[in-house]
Amino acid sequence: MKIALIGPTYPFRGGISHYTTLLYRHLQKNHEVRFYTFSRSYPTLLYPGDASSDQSEMKLTSGDTVPVIDWANPFSWVRTGLQIIRWTPHVVIFPWWMWGWAIPFWTIAIVASFRKKTRILFICHNVIEHEAASWKSGLTKFALSAGNSYIVHSQSDYENLRTLFPDAPIAVSFHPTYSVFKQESLSKEKARRKLGINGKVKNTILFFGIVRPYKGLSYLIEAMPQIIAEIPGVLLIIAGEFWGKEERFLSRIRELHLDDSVKVINEYIPNEEVGTYFSAVDIVVLPYVSGTGSGIVQIAFGFNKPVIATKVGCLPEVVGDKRTGYLVEPMDSQAIADAVVSFYRENKEDEFVSNISREKERFSWERMVATIESFQSKHPLEANMRSL
Repeated sequence: MKIALIGPTYPFRGGISHYTTLLYRHLQKNHEVRFYTFSRSYPTLLYPGDASSDQSEMKLTSGDTVPVIDWANPFSWVRTGLQIIRWTPHVVIFPWWMWGWAIPFWTIAIVASFRKKTRILFICHNVIEHEAASWKSGLTKFALSAGNSYIVHSQSDYENLRTLFPDAPIAVSFHPTYSVFKQESLSKEKARRKLGINGKVKNTILFFGIVRPYKGLSYLIEAMPQIIAEIPGVLLIIAGEFWGKEERFLSRIRELHLDDSVKVINEYIPNEEVGTYFSAVDIVVLPYVSGTGSGIVQIAFGFNKPVIATKVGCLPEVVGDKRTGYLVEPMDSQAIADAVVSFYRENKEDEFVSNISREKERFSWERMVATIESFQSKHPLEANMRSL
């Protein structure tokens, strides 16, 4: 099958860039794939964080790409669509994650679909954006209207998309696991030494990734006094770039006298250091207030790390409560504290790690590729819903 893939890759950074790069690698094993990527992404106005290119020493690259899509140049969108037509692929794959790409992606898809035999497939990371608004939903519906088939990563997003397009072919396939960051086998003790964590720390938990309002970090911080009161020697590591005012979090940490129990690293974590953070901890916490999915869970599972997550979006479909982690109600610091305390008091780490190892096949890239291939059959939806 000839596949045209649209989306970011190195030197652009972040989860979507990692995702499309890894998807390209796995599709390329059995298919002819051409990767049409960005020459320039959206402006800093739409990206509150550091918009610099990925400076990681461990570069997550995709080999040959066609860097032709300029967010600010409509001619590049049309030109990309025409190049795709000339190449005559069976399918064009677009990732969908934010409203800023609505008009460029719609344009490319419409031009590419002038070739009637070419299918337009959207892989939807978020049907409803993390910080939702009606105008964002309108742009999402506009962009996705150019598609004729869709993949989502959760049942909740399946239902969201079905509301927009009642008769569309939609398949559900879980977000694959990120094992690519596991470049070496680091013991917990060695990883902690690399991070400068002293020997008095006995237990370590991790909040990882960009700090945005929907991720609910404040609820995890509020849970820490009870956690350290009941489980001595606990350290919370907050590792990720803050999109907003870091000081309000730091001041709350000081007010709760958590200076020795919380370590804050306000920066984008380069690829080669991701493994050190996940190897150093016992459990990963996602105290999200809202959202549809998270690649952080799949990084954690790639390192066999249990996860405490809130019951939002696809997280209850991915994290097995009391099996691969714990599920708690959102915006509930007491519930987060109780889950962390239970994890340590009941010595659940080995049990949860064993369960994660057994369940990884559900989150394989091979399954994602099979889902894409299934759209060449007559009934992709039924086939993939049965596989969940």
